[in-house]
Amino acid sequence: MAHFDFDAMFRLEPGKRAHLSRRDPAWTGGHREKTVIEQFLQRNLERLTAAQELLWASESHSLLIVLQAMDTAGKDGLIQHVMSGVNPQGCYVVPFKQPSADELAHDFLWRYSRATPARGRIGIFNRSHYEEVLVVRVHPDLLAPEHVDIDGKPSRKFWKRRFEDISAFEQHLARNRTVILKFFLHLSPGEQKKRLLDRLNDPNKHWKFSPADLAERAYWDDYMEAYEDALTETSTADAPWYIIPADHKWITRWVASEIIHKTVDRLHLKIPPLTPEQKKALAKARAALK
Repeated sequence: MAHFDFDAMFRLEPGKRAHLSRRDPAWTGGHREKTVIEQFLQRNLERLTAAQELLWASESHSLLIVLQAMDTAGKDGLIQHVMSGVNPQGCYVVPFKQPSADELAHDFLWRYSRATPARGRIGIFNRSHYEEVLVVRVHPDLLAPEHVDIDGKPSRKFWKRRFEDISAFEQHLARNRTVILKFFLHLSPGEQKKRLLDRLNDPNKHWKFSPADLAERAYWDDYMEAYEDALTETSTADAPWYIIPADHKWITRWVASEIIHKTVDRLHLKIPPLTPEQKKALAKARAALK
């Protein structure tokens, strides 16, 4: 197995442009056997299980995983496979949909801040606060219910301020010991077309197909422009973006699992030491059982 430093390969350094058009969504690292990668993934899942146990026991940090991608890129599958070994009590997923009237009555980050994970837990945003500079940018008419103060079409200054607000929000979380990993699953338009056709041609996948997916595909170039700016402007030391190849789902899951478990490992978490009272309680329990 060739050694890859996925953190260095796929992490977007602050101040650097994403250059999505220069990145290969079909990257495999020279691997052609899916079964081999599945072995790597299984090993990472075991490591992640152990890492989550330390995260849960220490209660010193929380982990927020942000997933963004075009439709069919494999966000749901990544969650299902990569998080399959973690304790459900300490991990949850929030799939952000169309905002409610109550959410629209608050600032655009309000509903996301309420869903961030407590210390010891892993929270996964399946789509996230970045929709506010992605789908809303591609469809600016969605801003009307938010009652934002703009005159006509939002300017670049408007989006720049939103990027600043998002980065400040993430910096606040990081300063309060929330570790943030942001994954953009980089899918090619050709692979998306193939996956949409699979959903149409396979009766077992019909439930996955939504006409909205096809409608949004027509805005592909607009979304790529929005993603290019959002990734470039908001990849920071506190909350880095990882641009992960997504044309092969098994590669996406392998790369993500590697980055997640190594990020938690770098926290050097330990089981908290027992207090004198806890030690006495254990001794008493041991004596009672004898």
